[in-house]
Amino acid sequence: MPREFSRNQRLGNQVLRTLNEVLRLESKDPRLEHVSLTAVELSKDLSVARVYFSMLNPDADPAPVLEGLERAGGFLRSRLGREIKIRHVPELRFKHDNTAAESQRISDLIGAALGKDEKP
Repeated sequence: MPREFSRNQRLGNQVLRTLNEVLRLESKDPRLEHVSLTAVELSKDLSVARVYFSMLNPDADPAPVLEGLERAGGFLRSRLGREIKIRHVPELRFKHDNTAAESQRISDLIGAALGKDEKP
């Protein structure tokens, strides 16, 4: 019987939980105050972790947050190595997750289309 979750997925979830906790409790960078990490995708060999982030204000510019995360990458990676017992800590690469803004845009388009249909 196959396993329900692969090691890759389990480790990705653990990395996500740990990084969110470290950001929330130990980050001193003001650019990272209203940031939430949404997903982690690990490469097959577990050497690279693609970490997706979103912001409280989906319309805000993600560039300063991305810069702050990249600057804190070494700190986050070292804390990750202390919290999770793995032989090699993956390299962290950050990407903006714009699904919230995109879903809002699609919802607005649907609302506008429905509004046009209702008018005689």
